Amino acid sequence: MAKKKNENEKQEELPVEETVSEAEKQEVDPWEEKYNAEHDSYLRLAADYDNFRKRTAKEKEQLYGNGKADAVEKLLPVYDNLERALNQPTEDAAYKKGVEMTMTQLVTILNGLGVEIFGEAGDTFDPNIHNAVMHAEDDSVAENTITQVFQKGFKLGEKIVRFAMVQVAN
Repeated sequence: MAKKKNENEKQEELPVEETVSEAEKQEVDPWEEKYNAEHDSYLRLAADYDNFRKRTAKEKEQLYGNGKADAVEKLLPVYDNLERALNQPTEDAAYKKGVEMTMTQLVTILNGLGVEIFGEAGDTFDPNIHNAVMHAEDDSVAENTITQVFQKGFKLGEKIVRFAMVQVAN
């Protein structure tokens, strides 16, 4: 009979354990749900911060590039005037040498900033970087060839600071 009693106690214990485990599950589920919600919220916050950091770094880089382009644009009249001075005939060799040195230094500074100067006679016309202000009929050159450059063009990276003003042969 003692064996039967022990078997009955074991049988009675099983349903009690199942009831306790279900109760434990009910108690664990709200905590687990809260943990999952907080963890998900943390991951979203971390992703938002990472996106913010990348976006501000990109904006900062763009602001620097735009500022540099604005500074270069303000120096272009100086470049144009030095180029005009070099094209004027003069008897004073020291004056011409001084203007040449100034122009060389300005071009060196612009190249150091990453500025590319374009627009040479003989280049092929590209409407994306050249501004054709005149057309000339000239059979000695190929079609869409630049025959004369009125103003050089300047490019900073992929950004066009100033289009080249040119004459194109048809």
